[in-house]
Amino acid sequence: MNQIPQLLDKANTLSFLPLGGIGDVTKNMYLYQYGDEILIVDCGIGFADETMFGVDLLLPDISYLLSTKKKIVGMVLSHGHEDHIGALPYILPQLPNIPIFGSALTAAFANEKLKEFNVQSQVKTVDFEGGEVKLGRFTVSFIRVTHSVPDTAHIFIKTPVGNFYHGSDYKFDLTPADGKKSDFGKISKAANEGILALFSDCLGSERQGFSQTEIGLVDHFDQAIRDCQGKCIITTYSSNIARLNQVVTAAVRNNRKICFVGRSLIKAKTIAQRLGYMQLKAGIEVSIDQLKNHGDQELVLVVAGSQGQENSAMLRMATDAHREVKLSPKDTVIFSSDPIPGNEVSVNSLVDALTKKGAKVLYTDITREFHVSGHGSAGDLMLLMSLTKAKYLSPISGNYKHMVAYQQIAERFGYQPNQIMLPENGRELLFSQNGVKYGQKFPLRNIYVDQISGEEVESFVLRDREKLAKEGIVIVIAEVQAENGQLADTPDIVTRGLAPTDTVQLTKALTQQIQKVFSSNTARVTNWVHMRKLISETVSRAIFTKLQRRPLVLPVVIEV
Repeated sequence: MNQIPQLLDKANTLSFLPLGGIGDVTKNMYLYQYGDEILIVDCGIGFADETMFGVDLLLPDISYLLSTKKKIVGMVLSHGHEDHIGALPYILPQLPNIPIFGSALTAAFANEKLKEFNVQSQVKTVDFEGGEVKLGRFTVSFIRVTHSVPDTAHIFIKTPVGNFYHGSDYKFDLTPADGKKSDFGKISKAANEGILALFSDCLGSERQGFSQTEIGLVDHFDQAIRDCQGKCIITTYSSNIARLNQVVTAAVRNNRKICFVGRSLIKAKTIAQRLGYMQLKAGIEVSIDQLKNHGDQELVLVVAGSQGQENSAMLRMATDAHREVKLSPKDTVIFSSDPIPGNEVSVNSLVDALTKKGAKVLYTDITREFHVSGHGSAGDLMLLMSLTKAKYLSPISGNYKHMVAYQQIAERFGYQPNQIMLPENGRELLFSQNGVKYGQKFPLRNIYVDQISGEEVESFVLRDREKLAKEGIVIVIAEVQAENGQLADTPDIVTRGLAPTDTVQLTKALTQQIQKVFSSNTARVTNWVHMRKLISETVSRAIFTKLQRRPLVLPVVIEV
């Protein structure tokens, strides 16, 4: 990391503290701190991978917010993706009542989620042309940019130390599908007021040039639907309203009915219609229970589950578990999305399952005709550097390799190494008029959540689940006589996750070892915890000696 040597005036210092979003793309949550006040930007979830057994979601660790005596003056939301707003129903009940602001669609998505979880907090809607919002010593304004969800905003934050430009997920699409372009004038106006630091999305930093426009996708959808002899099934992110509108346009061109399948997608579509972001002509949409009234060649289905999520509509179709929709060899399935980093295995498995059903499957590894990234490439990133003219740069919302690629782009653009700060989750960046340096490091835990119960899954539970999956489990049920500590009968041994040949030999060996250990007992049992520990240690040692494995051992001692 680049350590900048300038001395800072602690009395007039702004602290930037990421609680997520650095090095793992998701869980975006950032704190701007001045004096005794904190402004929060975004509150997103992370997504569990295949190593996190029984875990659905990851949350930012807010231990710092719960322990600090500083006042949280408010929260602002950049856009409506889950990795930026998804943690709100889990985090807000733990915080004091604070004002929260977001653009129209962002606020609508967030409020629907809060309503679903019975959280009383509400996100207030801000107009992009509505001026500034004052939150304690912070003054905030929202700048429209293009991304894969409408109403995405960059946040311009004025502080007594200087001005900061929070450039969350974006690209500069000059011909966006919804016609709402990035507000270059407002970005330039912010630059004219002076920007001390730019925090920029860096996920697309490894790509050269500019990210592609959305506008041409509708023609590719049109052609694919025309060529399809059965159902045309399109899966994409539920929040990508502009993409949904393009699919609707293509369906209308081919005189096909459209059906939205999946709870998250129907919810997003309903919100977009309510806000006027999606218009469906009368008679074009059919509900899922009306599909049986139409031939396959008359239908376009827009289906949730592009990331292979467990229990999603797309996965259920692929595994013949969907009651209303069955795939046929004449069907075409189009993935209008890229795998989110970490979801590659589940998406590839979904593609395999669909291919086995005989359907024609089009995904981004074999064609780029149906998806373009919502994140800026090197050209977009340099354009924002040029527009903002920030004194310092810091990449966010990317893996470490993306951050390093961003650093290299910035150096090519003319920034010096000591002007580019690579942040860490839990580590402060301290800014003053005299310079910037790394500050205190706060420990952050991994917060795992079971989405069904909404409860945190402790790390030791996750370790036990991992051990169960890799090594198996051995349950020993032993009846022990209280008066002399002897076994009353041969212990029962139950194994799971071990090969049958191992189990037969192991059961006999373990029985002999346990009987040998207990044969020397003569005294009355007073410590039953010790009895369980004795069995556990004996069994674990014997299994490792025989099989070189360490399964989870559960001793059950019955007093007789």
